[in-house]
Amino acid sequence: MEATTSTYVLRTSIHGHTKDVRALSPLYFPEGSFVSGSRDVSAKIWTPNGSDKGFCEGMAFGGHSNFISAVCVLPPSDQFPHGLILTGSNDKTILAYDLESPQPRYKLTGHEDTVCSLAAGKFGTVISASWDKTARVWLGEKCVLHLKGHEAAVWCVALIPAGGLMLTGSADKTIRLWKTGVTERTFRGHEDCVRGLVVLSTQEFLSCSNDFSIRRWMVSGECVATYYGHTGYVYAVACLPNGRDFVSCGEDRTLRVWEDENLVQTITHPTQSVWTVCVLQNGDIATGSSDGVIRVFTKDPALVADAEELVAFEESVARTAIPAQIGDIKTDDLPGPEVLVNPGKREGQMMMVRNGNSIEAHQWSSAEGRWVKVGDVVGGSGSAQGSSGKVDFEGKQYDYVFDVDLGSDMPTLKLPYSSNEDPWMAAHNFLERNDLSQSFLDQVANFIIQQTEQLTLGAVQGAAPCDPFTGAGRYIPGSERNQPGGQFPSNPLQTQHASGPGADPFTGSSRYQPSAATNGPPPKKPSYFPESSYISFDTINKQGVFGKLNEFRSQAGKDVSESDLKELEKLVETGDSEATALQMDILWRLMQWPTGILFPVLDILRHVIRYPRVNQNFCNAKDGDRFLSYCCDLLSTDGQPKNHLLAVRVLCNIFQQPDGEQILLKSLEQILERVSKLHAVADKSTKVAISSLVLNFVVGFCKTADAEGKTRCLLQIKELAESNLDDESIFRFLVAVGTAITNDNNCKELTRSLNFRELISKSAKSNQEKVKDCARMLEEALT
Repeated sequence: MEATTSTYVLRTSIHGHTKDVRALSPLYFPEGSFVSGSRDVSAKIWTPNGSDKGFCEGMAFGGHSNFISAVCVLPPSDQFPHGLILTGSNDKTILAYDLESPQPRYKLTGHEDTVCSLAAGKFGTVISASWDKTARVWLGEKCVLHLKGHEAAVWCVALIPAGGLMLTGSADKTIRLWKTGVTERTFRGHEDCVRGLVVLSTQEFLSCSNDFSIRRWMVSGECVATYYGHTGYVYAVACLPNGRDFVSCGEDRTLRVWEDENLVQTITHPTQSVWTVCVLQNGDIATGSSDGVIRVFTKDPALVADAEELVAFEESVARTAIPAQIGDIKTDDLPGPEVLVNPGKREGQMMMVRNGNSIEAHQWSSAEGRWVKVGDVVGGSGSAQGSSGKVDFEGKQYDYVFDVDLGSDMPTLKLPYSSNEDPWMAAHNFLERNDLSQSFLDQVANFIIQQTEQLTLGAVQGAAPCDPFTGAGRYIPGSERNQPGGQFPSNPLQTQHASGPGADPFTGSSRYQPSAATNGPPPKKPSYFPESSYISFDTINKQGVFGKLNEFRSQAGKDVSESDLKELEKLVETGDSEATALQMDILWRLMQWPTGILFPVLDILRHVIRYPRVNQNFCNAKDGDRFLSYCCDLLSTDGQPKNHLLAVRVLCNIFQQPDGEQILLKSLEQILERVSKLHAVADKSTKVAISSLVLNFVVGFCKTADAEGKTRCLLQIKELAESNLDDESIFRFLVAVGTAITNDNNCKELTRSLNFRELISKSAKSNQEKVKDCARMLEEALT
């Protein structure tokens, strides 16, 4: 019997791809070899070195026009004695190769979107999965079955080695069992996209999901076990040679080994994502990661990497910077290194410790009986306010605070603005906060643009005196109430920039025109992307909202008292610092009102969900799914249009806090499925809100470097942009695309392949300058 170690240890690291390794599969020949597929648009064979523990490149295959996302290997046949390698790509095609040539033997076409998974069966049968929501079964060069039924992208496929049964897993959270092209059974249980499948026997299979779990299923329909351990999306699962145990990998940077249904080993990688895993003929495990490296792990002592390479691997993991996604971490509250003398409670347990001025992440290894450093936590502790370069106004920090002088009989007003804000929304907020006429909206917004020398996301210029995003007059103070005839007082408005005099944005007076306006350099060219901040809808007309609440209270049929509404007023007035459990309980009770009178409640929710305490209360791990389901239910196409608009705006504002951001990013498919259907019947204002929401998703996935998320958003934008849209919706979609492709060549290639040029060309002819300019910037970026 061969000697083995009790755990998997690094055998070698293969640096053969220049971009993410997205797919791996063992080969039948040469023995011990495997094939890899990468975002660098290549597939490569790796064969064991005869002289050492590593692998050498055997052959590199070409032919695809975009990144490779799937590989599989057909068993040897009379026609192909060494088997056949198939690769699926973002170019919507499948290519087949033998070991004789780097050029494909044939091409399979038919899918209308990315081919993201492949599985091979007997007699030359191959099943493919695609983002076009379908799977296809191929025999040789012919498609013999087209499997339709999933409501979202099909992410993974598998073949059961008996009875002609096939499995598909989808972003609609379901798994389907197929026979002769018909759904035999639907498996439900996962709470997010199903990303991977592996067959254990003719009766059992495993699935993994974006819900951080792995499930064991009987073909008869029962889920017999659920395995938790991953702390992020689980992208792939593979069976070990004994047919019972398995390995998995995911977004939490780990490879995890499961034996006897228990997590027995966690191997952290020095990279953002571990995309794929396969088990080689000898039982070794290979992983493919976002850093373009393939790593092979073994239990064979003769194949373990030398001590120097093992130390280098552990040090590279320890040096990894881990973004903090839990808000500001108070260093003083963390334990010191001395806590690491205590053993962990379970395999893979994480511990943050304070080491001087830095924060380290350590992971418990049961096999080694020690804490292993897996990275340094960054982004958790912000700089002091005093060094931030911001200006405080009413407890919030801004890039600018302008002084607006209304004359000797009026107090000086403050106009706060940050460069990541929408100038029109900042102007709208200023006018509403000071009970001024909205007829000055464009003048205030243009003043902000001139003074900050930039144009960011905003509403259509020349808009009517109303809400710049919805066009609605509700909750906006009418000019008739404050200024007869909608005119502003005759006193000329005088403005001063926080760092010097500026032009009067209301009267056009040149009294305070700075010399730079005539003698200085020309204004900077606007930069519309990348966008790094989330769009939010902040303003609320408290008087109008609570007037409606009082009006509807008698119709609600619920036990809501005047004192309850006063508590909600306190929440809106005082903000997050004094938010109480009672206030949030009242808000939840009001959220159960009939949908016909729900809109003022949703308006309050939209406003306060930005507060950290309120956001955490509704979006925490325990209650977040229920709250998100509540919001998604409001997006039903047969619902109230007012509720549609406000529900989408609520989703936009949820992004403002970490808890909300996390739950939204992991629920992308659920939300996009709803808004895609809603978009078809939505009014202009709701479409603008939807485009803002999609842009927020892009910003979030750029922050987390989630290439799959960005790709999904681009696909959604392509679909939605084909409908009839106004300039503002188009503008936000253009910014989203520009943000997604910035410093991401893969997204650029995807954007080119999706033929966004038609949208860009059309946008370049818009009557709105910002739409034209943004379209031109995007065209240049794609060139």
